[in-house]
Amino acid sequence: MFEMQAVFAGAMGDVGVTTCSQDRHCAQGLFCDKHFGVCLSLRQEGQYCRQDAHCTRGLSCMFGKCHQTVPDGQEGARCRQDKDCGPAACCARQHGEMVCKKRLVMDESCYVPPGGLAFSINQVCPCQEGLVCRAGAIDQEKAPEYQKSNWRCMKLSP
Repeated sequence: MFEMQAVFAGAMGDVGVTTCSQDRHCAQGLFCDKHFGVCLSLRQEGQYCRQDAHCTRGLSCMFGKCHQTVPDGQEGARCRQDKDCGPAACCARQHGEMVCKKRLVMDESCYVPPGGLAFSINQVCPCQEGLVCRAGAIDQEKAPEYQKSNWRCMKLSP
């Protein structure tokens, strides 16, 4: 333990290292890094984190970094189910986090893979109300590489 304290003391200047097992063991402006068992400074925007408690006030830990907290219901906000998001959005995974995302618009690619790791980490919302996901023609020359699928949001046929 002494060697680890020396490493942290060196990284933090001449500041003493406080050991901890919970955040309440740390002074204000610090959090308990439970992996190493030491108090560390709260993270600023763009710095690495593992949970919200590692970030300064007003920031959330999303995708491994501290970001400005997005208000509930807006695109990019955390959610648990569709009703947590606005009417033109759904709750879907983005890099493994459940966040509010826009529903797909007319002619937007809507192909969803049958499963596997890519599907479980990143999901797409369904098409907007009044549209369905169908196979259709696509201009292979103009479509970006990630949109080579011919599945698109289209109007419902009468």
